[in-house]
Amino acid sequence: MTQQATPRIHGHCDARFEGVRAAFDDNFRERGELGAAVTVLLDGEPVVDLWGGWADAARTRPWQRDTLVNVWSTTKGATALCAHILADRGALDLDAPVASYWPEFAAAGKRNVLVRHLLSHRAGLAGLREPHTLAGLYDWELTTERLAATEPWWEPGTRSGYHAMTYGFLVGEVVRRITGQLPSAFLRQEVTGPLGIDFFIRLPQEETRRPAELVHPPAASGSEQDAAFSQLRPVAIAALANPLTGAADANTAEWRAAEIPAAGGHASARGVAALYGLLTGREGADGRRVLSARAAERVREGQGSCRDLVLGAGFAHDTEIGLGLWLSGANGSYGPNPRAFGHDGFGGSFGLADPEAGISIGYVMNHMGTHIADDPRKMALVDAAYEAGVASA
Repeated sequence: MTQQATPRIHGHCDARFEGVRAAFDDNFRERGELGAAVTVLLDGEPVVDLWGGWADAARTRPWQRDTLVNVWSTTKGATALCAHILADRGALDLDAPVASYWPEFAAAGKRNVLVRHLLSHRAGLAGLREPHTLAGLYDWELTTERLAATEPWWEPGTRSGYHAMTYGFLVGEVVRRITGQLPSAFLRQEVTGPLGIDFFIRLPQEETRRPAELVHPPAASGSEQDAAFSQLRPVAIAALANPLTGAADANTAEWRAAEIPAAGGHASARGVAALYGLLTGREGADGRRVLSARAAERVREGQGSCRDLVLGAGFAHDTEIGLGLWLSGANGSYGPNPRAFGHDGFGGSFGLADPEAGISIGYVMNHMGTHIADDPRKMALVDAAYEAGVASA
């Protein structure tokens, strides 16, 4: 890629982590970055907090300290946190049938699907079988009713198949059935509001001036798209393209106002790092632990390594999902500790947590990349953070 001038980088970086600053600079000079931010928390304290570039494609709005951006599937970590909070309080049994909380869900042979199957993408409901529109995605009742009536694509519990959009509705409806609140409201009331964390599943009206504009990567040619789709199983097409969404949709007021707990979150890098840190059982800014040590350990309880039925074609290796987050594993997607965990978002954002190293990382950007996971910008930042000498298991 052609090198470009590096915009001014703002914020601070401890001397020990200068390698992260250098990698962040390189993302602009060598990897096509437009606007971005990265935060590294070590034992809850910010050792890296950097931002730079532009919040819009026209380069008229500089990226600010408090710029938010849609983080796509990095949102799933926040939705998983809602479920784990309820489990920690005894209000949710992860080994109970989903239908014990959501009776309509028992239809179409799903009576024995467990809550843990929802969290680990093993429920067999990676996508709807009937055509679903973007307007339908914005309709909570319609989407959850259709999911409740849908027959699984495979035997639940046996394999993972990435529930790209359906994950948030499935886990979120269980949260709603227990609390009477949608995930966005529960998260804000119980976590992000009290702790002042910049992470919103549904963007409040008062925050609508803050988001950056997402910029989609250059479109593949028609023949390349046809070749890519020809390799996908029907379930993968249902999961990833029913409905098909992209940057243009996510930049609209309708998307930002919708309840899409798998992909509609807006956050800053500091917000992502802080929220993912809570998944390790770390204390929040008020000194309170959102999750107990036992509950935090359960977050990364592996559910079995396999070639994912939806994303498997995009990986050269098997992967493993815990109860809501992907494990780093032998591939090192979230650093050298195989039990570190995190989640990538469509286009490149990610959240990472490593309890043994005491770190959490948040990275957000607006120029979307083309990798299914492990965007080169992400991996440069992760590698640099660990090269700083952070101890891990």
